[in-house]
Amino acid sequence: MIQEILANFASVQVWLGLAVGVIGGMVIGAMPGLSGGMAIALLLPVTYSMEPVAALVMLMAIYTAAMTGGSISAILLHTPGTPANAATAIEGYPLTKQGRGLEAVGMSMLSSGIGGLASAIALLVIAPPLAKVSLMFSEPESFLISIFGLTVIGSLAGNSILKGLLMGLVGLFLATVGTDSVTGVLRYTFGADRLMSGIQMVPALIGLFTISQVMENCEDYKNANKSLLEQNNTALGKKMLPRLREVPRYLWTWAVSSVIGIIVGILPGAGGNIGSWIAYDQTKKHSKEKELFGNGSMEGLAACETGNNAVTGGSMIPLMTLSIPGSPNAAIILGGLLIQGLVPGARLFTTQAPTTYSILIGFALSNILMVFVGLAIARYVVNVVKIPNSILMPVVVSLALIGSYAINASMFDVFVAIAFGALGYLMNKFDLSSAALILGLILGGTAESGLMLSMVMARGNVLGYFFGRPVCLVLMALIVLSIAGPVISHVRGRRKAAQ
Repeated sequence: MIQEILANFASVQVWLGLAVGVIGGMVIGAMPGLSGGMAIALLLPVTYSMEPVAALVMLMAIYTAAMTGGSISAILLHTPGTPANAATAIEGYPLTKQGRGLEAVGMSMLSSGIGGLASAIALLVIAPPLAKVSLMFSEPESFLISIFGLTVIGSLAGNSILKGLLMGLVGLFLATVGTDSVTGVLRYTFGADRLMSGIQMVPALIGLFTISQVMENCEDYKNANKSLLEQNNTALGKKMLPRLREVPRYLWTWAVSSVIGIIVGILPGAGGNIGSWIAYDQTKKHSKEKELFGNGSMEGLAACETGNNAVTGGSMIPLMTLSIPGSPNAAIILGGLLIQGLVPGARLFTTQAPTTYSILIGFALSNILMVFVGLAIARYVVNVVKIPNSILMPVVVSLALIGSYAINASMFDVFVAIAFGALGYLMNKFDLSSAALILGLILGGTAESGLMLSMVMARGNVLGYFFGRPVCLVLMALIVLSIAGPVISHVRGRRKAAQ
């Protein structure tokens, strides 16, 4: 089998597919509104004429590289390239304002590579046993994992937990707009056909994080001809990667975030956005520098990027063993597998093992190559923050609105982005958490459909149904601990202060 694997990698087409996937994925991911899923879908017809290994390596490389590319714009421009990079913007942009943009991009590349490589190793070594775990997950578990994700709101609330919860509830309400996924009833559409499918995630993200930031920058007309670095009296610096003596402080973050990402990836319907937020939340709760989170924490940035890239390999585990895609992008890759005559299941790891393991090794290599490509371009892309605001801001707005339009070729999505931009601007003025709102919007739909379908499946005995499922009990315990932990820490802190 080893000889067959080596023969596969002797093909120029495989290495070309690897390079195209990594570079193309990073470029597409860095552009607001464009996603790896779009690129995979567009290139899917191309794979008809390609060798199976080359085709699948290219598609999987795009998947993981787009996730990483989205962090570049999130860090430098406060514009998440993909929904999975929303948490990255919270820590990355303040670091850029501090003159640590190069270091932040370097940490993002390194952490993404570590998370992706860890998930690739999990995919190679423990795919079949871990895939069985996904069989234990159904609608009740999907509902509870969404609720577990919503507990992150406490970490995003800032100075006021009440304001954070309020914004989370607003996000949950906005998630109900559109057609009910279970009953088919239209809700809060006000006669607008475009709202039947709900509020699109990417335009909302672009509005809350990008348009609102541009509006704030426009207020400071005195510094319009100054760059971000000039305004903050900082420089990019020369440091890109953590020094060797600094590495141990990140080892625990990388390890825990990788495990979280892999587990979230295995869960059907979950994605990089959930993996990123949960990894970020858990890192903040156990960090010794909690005060830095939200103001430019390199530890928080590492957690976000490790968590979302670890999801990529995790989502492949149920896909390749059980035909259950763990994410929308994984569902498109399933199409690529079937096109090449590779049917998920036992045959992939027996009769078709040389081809399968070649694909998985190619996926691991794509994560390694991604780090080197990212670090190579980092010194050049960070120069974008040296451009004066009078030039940069119009370009950012143009790219943001084009990205919003490109999703569905709809001007309505452009108006959604503008509306959420105005909302985000007002929220910043009143110190309300945009991150809490977007988290509610991301997880609200999953939580609602999971709860509704669980109630149908329970047939009137909802509590008995939930408490009778072992995985549900574990998730309930995690939710309780996630809520109780910060409360207990806060109470202890007040007692110590009083003493």
